[in-house]
Amino acid sequence: MKDTMKYIDHGQGGPSSCMQIKQAPLPQPKVGEVLIEVAYAGVNRPDVFQRMGAYPPPPGASPVLGLEVAGLIVAKSDDVTHWQIGDAVCALTQGGGYAEYCAVPASQCLPIPQGLSLAAAAALPENYFTVWSNVFGRSGLKAGENFLAHGGAGGIGYTAIQLAKAFGAKVFTTVAGDDQIKAVQKLGADVVLDYLTQDWAQEVAALAGAQDINCILDFVGGPYIQKNLKLLARNGRLVQIAFLQGSRIELDCLPILTKNLTFTGSMLRPRSIEEKAAIAKALLENVWPLFAAKKLSVLISAVFPLAEAAKAHDLMESSGHIGKIVLKVIQ
Repeated sequence: MKDTMKYIDHGQGGPSSCMQIKQAPLPQPKVGEVLIEVAYAGVNRPDVFQRMGAYPPPPGASPVLGLEVAGLIVAKSDDVTHWQIGDAVCALTQGGGYAEYCAVPASQCLPIPQGLSLAAAAALPENYFTVWSNVFGRSGLKAGENFLAHGGAGGIGYTAIQLAKAFGAKVFTTVAGDDQIKAVQKLGADVVLDYLTQDWAQEVAALAGAQDINCILDFVGGPYIQKNLKLLARNGRLVQIAFLQGSRIELDCLPILTKNLTFTGSMLRPRSIEEKAAIAKALLENVWPLFAAKKLSVLISAVFPLAEAAKAHDLMESSGHIGKIVLKVIQ
């Protein structure tokens, strides 16, 4: 194994052009960690925010971009016994995924689901950890409920659609344009609305009927928040995971009281290793078997070489992708 590695450096942050290939020493696995030779790294919107300087890594995390990887374990600390050198894994990282090697807590690694390539597996951790912990953990989505996922064509959205359908919910989603509509319909979305051309809130209210919506997963924020609260049924839950259109709004909170609503949210990256380990365990038990059963699939929008990380970020910022954007690290 070599002593140095290539990685993406984003300097002091800025536009996508600030990202450059640099050389650095290999990270060394600490207690409870493994070292992964990265084959592919997933690209996520938090990477864009971090590059811009708006989402600093938590204390102790790698300053290098990249929150999920897939590859082979090439080294491990002595206390790690449930993984072996040579095992193929995908992993939720603490940062550092845009690099040839990444040190990761062993408890945040998962086996490659049956039938998936390393490229497809790299597209899983950030989305599945996020959706499972928020939609099924915090919100407790149940079979027979009406579920609305905004941005259904993106990584979080299409993951939420598939998981909600797999566990028996009726799925509503918002997307942009005919291509995205067709893509999410193939994934099983029951009701698909084009937020560019339709009044999605009015349409959802009419189509959901008297039952209304039981659970909403939203990362848009801004004016969506009031509309979401109005759509929710009694005892409904709104789960907020980002605020692309802003977190500061004038809000009528009366529906929270009159309908006994829950308005909650969370960020994945700052959670403890123990919390993430518990999510990984739940995914392995409840979700990973669904890949073998062909109930879940992976949509890859584009694969870029590591050196073209700027192009990957430009595509992410355009919101024109359908599915996941992935970096090929080992050429």
